[in-house]
Amino acid sequence: MIEEKFKIYLKEKVTFFEQEMENELNELFYPKIIAEGMKYSLLNGGKRLRPILLLATLELLNTNIRKGIKSAIALEMIHSYSLVHDDLPALDNDDYRRGSLTTHRKFGEAEAILIGDALLTHAFYLLSEKNLRFLSADKIVRIISKTALYSGINGMIGGQTIDIESENKLIDLETLRYIHSHKTGKLIRLPIEIACIIAGTNLNIQNILMEYADLIGLAFQVKDDILDIEGSFENLGKKVGSDCELNKATYPSLLGLEESKKILKSTIDKAKKIIDDNFSSERKEILIALADYIENRNK
Repeated sequence: MIEEKFKIYLKEKVTFFEQEMENELNELFYPKIIAEGMKYSLLNGGKRLRPILLLATLELLNTNIRKGIKSAIALEMIHSYSLVHDDLPALDNDDYRRGSLTTHRKFGEAEAILIGDALLTHAFYLLSEKNLRFLSADKIVRIISKTALYSGINGMIGGQTIDIESENKLIDLETLRYIHSHKTGKLIRLPIEIACIIAGTNLNIQNILMEYADLIGLAFQVKDDILDIEGSFENLGKKVGSDCELNKATYPSLLGLEESKKILKSTIDKAKKIIDDNFSSERKEILIALADYIENRNK
């Protein structure tokens, strides 16, 4: 019953979000190749996990989701920019993303760099100017501050850098945890934290939700590590086994595949229990189902 409700919820929210995002993108038209590249990178599928996390958390906190829509679009832009740059020859050198040519294969390498740059910088325009009709200046400043913090050297970029530096090296579990919690975890924590700022939650509720966010962020990356071994191009839309080819440190490479699966399950179970124990609203079922979705996804 909950699984079916979640499927309906996910479809409705993704449709709503993507329509809102298309409306924003329709304002971009020149330079044509950058506008087209931004649209290509953003509208070419995707799980929309971060926007859904933001909107679902707002609903859990009894807050109108329209107050978070511009922030949700901005987060998807930042996520997409990171993928465009990740796929470049200097980094992961991937040819496919979500079953289609990567941005640099479609538009050119130099153009892809600029498309990624444009996505990142335009995200902050949405967080600032486009949020003015929904949020107070104080909340906007706090959201921008958190977004910059979690996207940069103390977040995603920091994690990506250590990830690159760790290729072809034997690293310890602490370093791997740093990579995962920063490269992936910070941008999964961010939408939930933004929702807390928008809703004006008290510190106790925020801490509970942050614990949940950190757990599903870890689980998401562990699952990614597992899918790179057990997944398929048909489901993932990209080449599998790339972590092994690049000799990257992953949970399976350090702890083994079966132990990684145990860590994934226990992490998801903890995340679900945190929500179940601390919220009584029926809307908590969505965040619980989202945790199950992360554990069971095949792409």
